[in-house]
Amino acid sequence: MDKLFNRTPLGMLIIGIAFVLFAYTSMRVYLIGLPVFGAMLMVLGVTFVAIYSKRNLYAFRFIYPGLLTVSLFIIFPILYTIYLGFTNYSSFNLLSFERAREVLLLNKVIDKSTERAFQIIQQDDGYRVFFPEQSGGYLSEQTALAGDAEVLASTQVSAAPGQPLAIKDIITLRNGLSQIAVSLPDGTSLKASGLRTFANVMPLYTPTDNDQLRNNVTGQTLSPNHEIGFYQDQNGEKVAPGWRVVIGVDNFTKVATNEGIREPFVAIFIWTFVFAFLSVALTFVVGVSLAVTLQWEHLRGKAIYRILLILPYAVPSFLSILIFRGLFNPNFGEINLILEALFGIRPEWFSNPWLARTMILIVNTWLGYPYMMLLAMGFLQAVPADQKKAAAIEGASPFRVFMTITLPQIIPPFLPLLLASFAFNFNNL
Repeated sequence: MDKLFNRTPLGMLIIGIAFVLFAYTSMRVYLIGLPVFGAMLMVLGVTFVAIYSKRNLYAFRFIYPGLLTVSLFIIFPILYTIYLGFTNYSSFNLLSFERAREVLLLNKVIDKSTERAFQIIQQDDGYRVFFPEQSGGYLSEQTALAGDAEVLASTQVSAAPGQPLAIKDIITLRNGLSQIAVSLPDGTSLKASGLRTFANVMPLYTPTDNDQLRNNVTGQTLSPNHEIGFYQDQNGEKVAPGWRVVIGVDNFTKVATNEGIREPFVAIFIWTFVFAFLSVALTFVVGVSLAVTLQWEHLRGKAIYRILLILPYAVPSFLSILIFRGLFNPNFGEINLILEALFGIRPEWFSNPWLARTMILIVNTWLGYPYMMLLAMGFLQAVPADQKKAAAIEGASPFRVFMTITLPQIIPPFLPLLLASFAFNFNNL
């Protein structure tokens, strides 16, 4: 495989094809409005050619696949997310300026005064549009309704020349109907405005100079405001959709200065952090405690206990959550029935904020402790038994043995998994 890229004709052909694919993909990505991603792909393509065509860069051939993966799936999402934080990106500002302008120009307005009912008459291999009047009506030229844009002239007739199609048959022809226009003898051009009517359909906006748009109904002129990413009328009213623009630190300033955003944002952030930390701590403590208990050599029925304790990990989380929702029901849940029988209290788990948080932590601990228990059962096998025996001979209590010998040896392999668990809980509150 290495010889394939050492300036052999086939190797150079493969390198050339790969570069063309990189270049084509980066250009397409650039054209759809992702210039940063397109530039990254182009850099990776040039890097690919340089690494696989030069022998003095041989060692990098083993690094490049990993570099490519990290760049596309880690570095780019992080950089792109940071970039979006400095833009007005929202549900109203998803498009580029050119695309937002095209969407506005596609808006149509229907002149209700010209709206007419119509019928479709099938003749030979084509169709005619008939507009009934009190004394006859207007009949269009024949058309195939094949989806091509056509302008059909019409003439006045005394009656429809055939049986009109039913509405269910007209529905199958709606794509072709949407493309044609029928011109009446007085010069009025009618287009399909629905499945039952034709009318004079005209663009809502007409482009003018300096990228401005004129509203054909109100006569107002819309001007693009590239500072906020919207077209605006003379009164400053914004017209959606908008487009993405860089607004600097305005988003961060709004979060820091707007009380309506800052207070809930800070409160939610703190609770999310506390939730993730307590979830990891509680699942770790419960999981390790159960794993240590299952290691007790005098414990009987270990296999049954292991199966029962792993069940929360085997049952789908969705089902467990539904079950706990019933258990914590303030009126009919078994937990409140037991608490009322024992202590005479019925906690409002769903309405009290602190009780709701407690309930969520209890459920999350139930769902997460089997994972920690399985890990701890494996890590505990690696702790030398002679060290614990020596400590016991010296008079150390089981708790002291665990805290000074066992725990320090299982924490290092646990640490990456605890960090991963924290990130998972932080992102899945």
